[in-house]
Amino acid sequence: MTGGDTRSVYLADIGSKAKPGSRHTVAVMSAGPHRSCRYNAAERHTAVIMNFKSSPTPSEAIQAARSALQEQVIGQPILVERMLMALICGGHLLVEGAPGLAKTRAIKALANVIEGDFHRIQFTPDLLPSDVTGTEIFRQEDATFTFQRGPIFHNLILADEINRAPAKVQSALLEAMAEKQVSFGRQTFALPDLFMVMATQNPIEQEGTYPLPEAQLDRFLLQVCVEYPDREAEALILDLVRAESLGTNTPALATPLVSEQQVQAGRREMLDLYMAEPVQRYLIEIIMATRNPPADLAPYLEYGASPRGSISLDLCARANAWLQERDFVTPEDIQRMAPDVLRHRLIRSFEADAQGISSDELIDRLLALVPVP
Repeated sequence: MTGGDTRSVYLADIGSKAKPGSRHTVAVMSAGPHRSCRYNAAERHTAVIMNFKSSPTPSEAIQAARSALQEQVIGQPILVERMLMALICGGHLLVEGAPGLAKTRAIKALANVIEGDFHRIQFTPDLLPSDVTGTEIFRQEDATFTFQRGPIFHNLILADEINRAPAKVQSALLEAMAEKQVSFGRQTFALPDLFMVMATQNPIEQEGTYPLPEAQLDRFLLQVCVEYPDREAEALILDLVRAESLGTNTPALATPLVSEQQVQAGRREMLDLYMAEPVQRYLIEIIMATRNPPADLAPYLEYGASPRGSISLDLCARANAWLQERDFVTPEDIQRMAPDVLRHRLIRSFEADAQGISSDELIDRLLALVPVP
């Protein structure tokens, strides 16, 4: 921030005594394509506090988290947006992309901006279900067995290379994702209310992997395909990595930008958005088209989306509208979210595989055939 550049900033640590027009010393990063006002111990300026609020609304908190994530996860705006959608919807995310595309960095950055803890589980062929859920340990002092909770009992879970673990480990994760609980023997343990799994897959290597069954794929709210960044983003990535190596980048936030209460409140606001009846019928017709496709697409589809697909598309369309700060859902919200919601739910036929017709292509053709209200 330079002289004469006055901006409205929200400072949670100033306290309730701050008033509009008062001056406080704050730390600000220089502006840029992927930068915004943030704390920076190396550069301090005086800012004018305007429109000060005691606490941000859920929408303001999520938008602040979005800006912070885009500074740390450069060149992947879709991934950042889909993570926030999964968080608000209370769902889980399956991310597919080549190595080195900031998949792990993204979920770690999300853990830094929300009120919650994070754990990474590296899935390998020798992983056991108890390595994920936990196990019983014997205590000699009282000669009893006590359940020792595993890494799944955290708010944010990164299931790295999930398709490298055998089916018994994947099934242990399935109950946690679907029911938000872990069963061990005769006991059942509840998971945190704020709970999200982000699983990753490497599409390049298939040797030594265990493809996820359709039942588990259907548990993921979204499947996101991560692409390579462009030239501008690549240059910014190099700048960011050099700054981190030198220790000149922005330090971690002292307090999270989004609390668990704000996530829950945002979820209620999202569910309360208005969806007109014609828009809801349009959503249903898209799902029906996957189950009973037109004659020219029928040879390429064996199974369509289940009711869970309808629920997921409804949630994600609402989340897209909420993130754009609208109080109503449009057909464009449904069209925008349909590929990521349906991509992993459609089961293609052998003929589609033989002709190289992808799920995305089938979804695009289905969207073109369903009349828009």
